[in-house]
Amino acid sequence: MIHTKNLTKEYDGFRAVDNLNLKVEKGQIYGFLGPNGAGKTTTILMLLGILKPTEGEIYIMGESLSKNPLDIKRRIGVVSEKQYLYKDMTAWEYLNFFADLYGVKNKEKRIDELLSAVNLIDVKDRKLGAFSRGMQQKLGFTRALLHDPDLLLLDEPVSGLDPTGIKQIRDLIEKENKKGRTVFISSHLLSEVEKLCSKVAIINKGKLLAEDSMDNLRRKLTDFVQIEVELTEVSKDILDTLRAFDFIKEIHQEKNVLTLKVTTDKDHRADISKAIAQKGGVVLGIKTLGMSLEEAFITITQKNISLLAAS
Repeated sequence: MIHTKNLTKEYDGFRAVDNLNLKVEKGQIYGFLGPNGAGKTTTILMLLGILKPTEGEIYIMGESLSKNPLDIKRRIGVVSEKQYLYKDMTAWEYLNFFADLYGVKNKEKRIDELLSAVNLIDVKDRKLGAFSRGMQQKLGFTRALLHDPDLLLLDEPVSGLDPTGIKQIRDLIEKENKKGRTVFISSHLLSEVEKLCSKVAIINKGKLLAEDSMDNLRRKLTDFVQIEVELTEVSKDILDTLRAFDFIKEIHQEKNVLTLKVTTDKDHRADISKAIAQKGGVVLGIKTLGMSLEEAFITITQKNISLLAAS
């Protein structure tokens, strides 16, 4: 759906984006992360055809953006961090204006459906100058969906929203994705990215540091992971057996729950369960306590850049 090849943007000798290679598959919800000044906005502006790359190529939906920009842009819906609205228009007039520009069929029904989805239907006749920041953001999302785009490109889509508004937008993103729509999200709200995204890319100083699933990122960023095992009963034989494994570095017991510090060279849960069963133990539950996306982000951008660069 999106493929960048050695994408580079320079400003007076400064490389804001440096040989960036991204690959977003059709149907993914893809998170695009990085600290302030990392090159995210510059990348997004190039994906939208607003900025021209210094070097490299952008392919969207299998076509070169440089060769077929207008047709590609018609198939993209965009939500920016800040909405630029016509404040004397009502919400319905605003969406009706864009529906006419896009040539949306059955526009009245489409507008009402989208306004209902974000709880703005009751204020559709209110002037946009009276809209709060969160209401403006939700209206921007409905505008992006009006023409039924194949690709949604979202830059801080839940900026300014309260928890209820955030959930409404999250539900709408998931609903649209289930219809087959590809979603590209740049956001600082990492908890939302983690809930939504199947794949994450992280850039810093214009360079791609990581592009992978969360599970694979965790394995790259730490030598150990914690595994929590709940048993009906913990015996000395079980503890001695587990301590004999080289891949288990620490064991902490709290009643019938064991927390194991385990190496990340492979998934060791099957070995642990089998060993416990051989000693007569019964496992009630076993789960990996992985690092959050926020922890991974901090680790990538501050501590282990060299580790990722070498992998």
